[in-house]
Amino acid sequence: MISNPVSLLAASLVCALALSVTPTPAHAEERSGPEIDCKLDYSITGWSIIYKHSNGSGSVYCTNGQRMRVRIKAKGVGLTAGKWRIDDGNGRFSDVHDISQVLGKYAHAEAHAGVGKSGSAQVLTKGNVSLALAGHGEGVDLGVDVGQFVISRR
Repeated sequence: MISNPVSLLAASLVCALALSVTPTPAHAEERSGPEIDCKLDYSITGWSIIYKHSNGSGSVYCTNGQRMRVRIKAKGVGLTAGKWRIDDGNGRFSDVHDISQVLGKYAHAEAHAGVGKSGSAQVLTKGNVSLALAGHGEGVDLGVDVGQFVISRR
């Protein structure tokens, strides 16, 4: 959750660093058909004291008509503490050719600081697929962490 310009800049730098060291997937993503636009609407709650844990749910919608309800789990570790919730989050996937490609584990790095109402923005990667997230919510949190963001079928 980001509530001031310094935190937003720090989060942007951490996300840029995470993108520059994208892990190589164990197997190449299969590309079948043209690229499609897919979006995620979600809500998530979480807490952290050195270890960060979040759970949520949402729905993925693609321009080719495919839809899927999903479960979200995020885990991380770092210098972090707090409790938060995002009620009206949204995300946009890139380099997707079939809705099934949105499922899996995304690399996650974040710098965050927030008190009360605030927002969150981050970019996650999984092989060729990227996910840009943004959301608004409430909470108290401060820290820097790395980990994974997992999307699975609900």
